[in-house]
Amino acid sequence: MEEDRPVIKLNDISFKHSGGALILNRLNFQFNQGQKIGLVGPNGGGKTTFFHIIMGLLKPSSGTIEIFGNQLKNETDFLIVRQKIGFLFQNSDDQLFSPTVLEDVAFGPLNLGKTKDEAIKTAMETLEHLGLSGFENRITHKLSGGEKRLVSLATVLAMKPEILLLDEPATGLDDPTKANIIRLLSQLHLSYILISHELDFLEEITDTIYIMENGKLHSGEGVHLHKHLHAHPHGAHPHRHKT
Repeated sequence: MEEDRPVIKLNDISFKHSGGALILNRLNFQFNQGQKIGLVGPNGGGKTTFFHIIMGLLKPSSGTIEIFGNQLKNETDFLIVRQKIGFLFQNSDDQLFSPTVLEDVAFGPLNLGKTKDEAIKTAMETLEHLGLSGFENRITHKLSGGEKRLVSLATVLAMKPEILLLDEPATGLDDPTKANIIRLLSQLHLSYILISHELDFLEEITDTIYIMENGKLHSGEGVHLHKHLHAHPHGAHPHRHKT
């Protein structure tokens, strides 16, 4: 795909649960091929909802979604999206469902039409890249939280997606493992959007950092990051915090 080509466009997207307050409020967003974006914001601020809208797991209250040049409206429209966009769930237990690690990682390639041997080969190579050689016969539900995180990432990468949506990929990982993830993502020729509360982690592997606030996305010079606390779109201009 060409660099700088828009592959995801959200126009005036709003979302709220039945009877609840707006989570996304006329949000507009364009993501181009080649971008590596970090996303921060308060807990419950809509970051995960934003990913679920892109993947068709939630339906917006209003607005339009265009991905890979096609406007998406129903479940069938999103099937091709889920083949080309790899989505790492925030909770690893939502991603892992097979008895063993190898079965989980090979499931995606099998679902894409690979033969059993091809799927196993892809799964084993992916596990090796993530430093998980020897994990193939481990029982998935007995893994530690950090190990589940890495195996979940392996299930996504094994599908060889064009774009990644990664929801808190560094959660539960020690510093050496985070360094390995940074190395891996830096080597991949993939576009991605990555949610994390760890700004140092984001700055290592993203080109732009967005903030989700009040149901909208803000980026560019208008966003000023306070590493010790938070980020918000008042920029570096003097401003007062409510107490």
